[in-house]
Amino acid sequence: MENIEELLMAETNDIEFKETLEVSKPKSWLKTVAAFANGIGGSIFWGISDDRNVIGIDNCQKVIEKVTEIIKIKIEPMILFKITPIEVSNKTILRLEVKPGTATPYYYVSDGNKIAFIRLGNESVVAPSHILNELILKGQRLSFDAMSSKLKFNEVSFTLFEATYKQRTRNGIEKPNDYLSFGLMEDNGVLTNAGVLFSDQCPISQSRVFCTRWNGLDKGSIFDDAIDDKEYEGNLIKLLEQGTAFIKNNSRVKWRKTPTGRDEMPDYPERAVFEALVNALIHRDYMILGSEVHIDMYDDRLEITSPGGMFNGKRIQEIDILHVPSLRRNPVISDVFHRLKFMERRGSGLKKILKEYEEKELPEFYSEQQFFIVTLKNKNYFNGGTTPNTTPNTTPNTTPNITEKEELIIKLIKDNPQITVKDIAEMAGNITIDGVKYNLKRLKEKGIIKRIGSNRKGYWEVVDFDGLQRAFRKI
Repeated sequence: MENIEELLMAETNDIEFKETLEVSKPKSWLKTVAAFANGIGGSIFWGISDDRNVIGIDNCQKVIEKVTEIIKIKIEPMILFKITPIEVSNKTILRLEVKPGTATPYYYVSDGNKIAFIRLGNESVVAPSHILNELILKGQRLSFDAMSSKLKFNEVSFTLFEATYKQRTRNGIEKPNDYLSFGLMEDNGVLTNAGVLFSDQCPISQSRVFCTRWNGLDKGSIFDDAIDDKEYEGNLIKLLEQGTAFIKNNSRVKWRKTPTGRDEMPDYPERAVFEALVNALIHRDYMILGSEVHIDMYDDRLEITSPGGMFNGKRIQEIDILHVPSLRRNPVISDVFHRLKFMERRGSGLKKILKEYEEKELPEFYSEQQFFIVTLKNKNYFNGGTTPNTTPNTTPNTTPNITEKEELIIKLIKDNPQITVKDIAEMAGNITIDGVKYNLKRLKEKGIIKRIGSNRKGYWEVVDFDGLQRAFRKI
């Protein structure tokens, strides 16, 4: 099994610690059991205190029997689980391993009420309505894009879809056969939700992209701090075209002299932008009413945020990007984008984004249950500005810029190098534990902080804090 020292570091989205088994108030741990079954699975450890010390469990066999009994009574439908005693420092702790379920949603049942829970960071929370709906569809082997809509084929038009298909494939659409085989229409002439999303009229209100070019490195007021902003809605092909056009219109293409002419250097590689936006449109959660894809452009980066996290419940920052499994929340939409030659079926979009960047400026991928963010670095940005149209001999100043949240974390670390992630989140007030981890990762990548020693017993070291403060004040 995993190293117990590493497991004791902190509660995560798939690990939780308990001192003793709560029998009179089992909801305290059963909600986590249900959340694990509704997500990627996970483990509960009994016999570990809040400060991560191993205190052990007495009468293990009795506790195992009680846990098994309570789960069978209080969790519906039945889950797959395993309970294992583990010897640590001459003490026994218990590990309950919950497998990810296929018959979702799994409920905690009490007094005639059934509640579905999901894992949000290191907490188990009641599943919001859109996630509950997605769990129901998942349990029935269905998807939102394959469900019937209220529109019939003859009530809308597909001019843009048919013209795009002809342009990119050199073939025309055969009506109604191709609409049936593509999964855009059912035998009775009713469109699926995917069909509606590709129609010219597209009345699905959450099919939108909000685009903003901010002045600087952080968000502000749309009225005061936005250089350009647009809101687009409609069918997916139009959103893809409008989103890429907005990014292109708010980007610059630099150049440098070469012996035979000049090389063009765009702020953002065109292929990376296209792949990131395609991924946002096809993998987003369309069941979140009032939601939209966001494109936020800053001086130093471009962020594309889509509603809904990874379909399998995992977090992208905890997965090897080169080996992300090809799981599709919207298989019909994905298939149509493939037929339009906008993407491959092999789940290679993230690899193609990485391929467009050098090691020192790699894109960042971050997700939670509610959202997914792709951050592309401005390849022409340095030292609070962009590279000029010049020869390759120019050496930029590489002093890193830091955000307000990063500066606050740096100050907290400077005051207490042994500070924990949990303590930073509590003292900062406006940053979650996952947000702290994300910002620590960014600070380490920028070379601003480094970890000395192990995660449990080590400490943080800040590099040239006074110089960083001067750099921050220049932003």
